[in-house]
Amino acid sequence: MTAGAGVGERYAVRVMVTSAWEQVPLQVDANTTVAQLKHEALRAALKTTAGEAAYVVKFRGAPILDESITLGALGAVPNAPFIVLPGRRQPVR
Repeated sequence: MTAGAGVGERYAVRVMVTSAWEQVPLQVDANTTVAQLKHEALRAALKTTAGEAAYVVKFRGAPILDESITLGALGAVPNAPFIVLPGRRQPVR
């Protein structure tokens, strides 16, 4: 079993952006914050970051409430899955 990526070493994570139903691969490092991850994922999937404060990031099934935390502090490893979704439930039409 290998350990997580070292400090400064870049690696890929997978981010599912549910609004676009698109999985985005992002290159990150241990110092990347959750806020940066969310920003880049929304920009890649939706082509805009407008209203990004209304989105929540989930990791291992739990919402990350402090988006200033780094991926290294979360224990994210290469190919780790994240989900970016609207913070409020969307009405069904």
